[in-house]
Amino acid sequence: MGTTQHEKLRVHIWVKGRVQGVGFRSHVEYNALQIGVFGWVRNIGSDTVEAVAEGTKFQIDEFIQVVKQGPRVSRIDEAKVEYEQPTGMLEGFTVKRSM
Repeated sequence: MGTTQHEKLRVHIWVKGRVQGVGFRSHVEYNALQIGVFGWVRNIGSDTVEAVAEGTKFQIDEFIQVVKQGPRVSRIDEAKVEYEQPTGMLEGFTVKRSM
């Protein structure tokens, strides 16, 4: 991807495994706020967490690593990362209601 460090990116991530009941969403939210990305995170089903974030290339790269690693007690079996067109409509970082 030919992007500059200051260009805004949007990433959509799904992680599967032991990601519920282990503080995963709180871990993602806390780190997203530290990194400075805008977006959200939520549970889907019983073994998947979905997250969307917008930020600079540096911020998004760091965010992806945080999500793929998860908190210590989690286990990531599968991670899917897709880049999307940033909308600029996200504010802050929130934990959304589970699906």
